[in-house]
Amino acid sequence: MTHLFDPLKIKDIILRNRVGVSPMCQYSYTDGFSNDWQVIHLGARAVGGAGLVIAEATAVEARGRITPFDVGIWRDEHIDPLRRVVKVVKENGAVPGIQIAHAGRKACVGQPWTGGRPVQEGDPLWWPVVGASPIAFSEEHQVPNELTVEEISAIRKRFVEGAQRSLAAGFEWLEIHGAHGYLLQSFCSPLSNQRGDQYGGVLENRVRFLLEVVRDVRRVWPERLPLTVRISGTEWMEGGWNVQDSLVLARLLKEEGVDLVDCSSAGNLEKAPVPTDPGYQVHIAEAVRRGAGILTAAVGLITTAQQAEEIIHSGSADLVLLGREMLRSPYWAILAAKELGQAPPVPPQYLRAF
Repeated sequence: MTHLFDPLKIKDIILRNRVGVSPMCQYSYTDGFSNDWQVIHLGARAVGGAGLVIAEATAVEARGRITPFDVGIWRDEHIDPLRRVVKVVKENGAVPGIQIAHAGRKACVGQPWTGGRPVQEGDPLWWPVVGASPIAFSEEHQVPNELTVEEISAIRKRFVEGAQRSLAAGFEWLEIHGAHGYLLQSFCSPLSNQRGDQYGGVLENRVRFLLEVVRDVRRVWPERLPLTVRISGTEWMEGGWNVQDSLVLARLLKEEGVDLVDCSSAGNLEKAPVPTDPGYQVHIAEAVRRGAGILTAAVGLITTAQQAEEIIHSGSADLVLLGREMLRSPYWAILAAKELGQAPPVPPQYLRAF
C-alpha cells in the first residue's frame, strides 16, 4: 500500500514524498516581479520537508492579475527573479512548481488585508477585465468585456509564452489554473458562460478554451516534466458545474497529455454554499482518480498527518496539497513524518531541534 511519505514519480520527476505546498497568492509584488518575500516564503516550505512547492497563481498577462500586486510571467524580465525561487526550492530538496493563470472577470481587486474590494475606475491601478460573457462576479465587480474568438486566441498564446518562461526559469512542474472562477474555469461553467459560439453552450464547447490552452502548452512543455491542471470539481450550486462534469473534463485532459488533476472546488459563484468540513473536497479527487484513471491531488482543509496519510493510503488521491496549514506550519511535513513513524526530511542544520 502507498503511504504519505513514499516517493511519487511522474515522468522524469520524483517527489521525495506526497506532501505538496498548494499555490497560495501572496499579493506582495510590484509590476509582476518576484522578490525576496517569495523566495523566503517558498524556500521555508522546502526546508520544512514538502516534496513539491508550487509557486502561486502567476499571471500570463497584466490584466490577468487578481490584484495589482500579483506575481507575473508576461515579460521576459520576470524570468530571472523567478530563478531565485527555483534555486532555493531545489537546493532544499523539493520540486519547484508554478501555476500559470488568468484571473478573468475576478481581476482588478485589492489585497485581501485591505478588504479585497474591486478597484474603482479612475484609480491609477484600475484596468478593464475580460470574461466568457458580460456577467459580473458580484454586484461590486466590473462587468467583463466578452472576449472575441480572436482575443481568446491571443490569450492562448500568452499561456504558451508563460509556460516557456516557466521552463526558462527552471520550474519542473507546471500547473494550469482552471479553477476558482478565474478565466478558464469561468468558460467551463454554464452559470458564467452564456456564449452562442463555439466556446459556449454544451459542455464540449465550454471546455474548449481550457483544452486548447492545455494542447498548446503541451507542445512547448517537455514531455519529461509533469503538466497538471487545477479544476473546480463542483460549484456547489444547482445548475452549475458538478463532479460528473469534472469526470468528463478529466478524461479529456488525460487525452491531451495532462499528468495529474488538482481537484479543488467553488470560486466562480459569490454565494455558493461551500462546505467547511475537514477534507471536504477529497471526494472529488477520489471520483476523478477512479472515474478518469488519472493521478489526482487532494486539497482543502487537510490539516493533520493522519488525515493526509489516510487520503493517500486509501487511494483517494496520489498527492495532498496543503495551503493554510502550510502558512501556519512551514515544517508540517517534518512533524507529520515523525508522527507517522517515518524518517523526517530534516535539514542537517535543524537536526538538533527534531
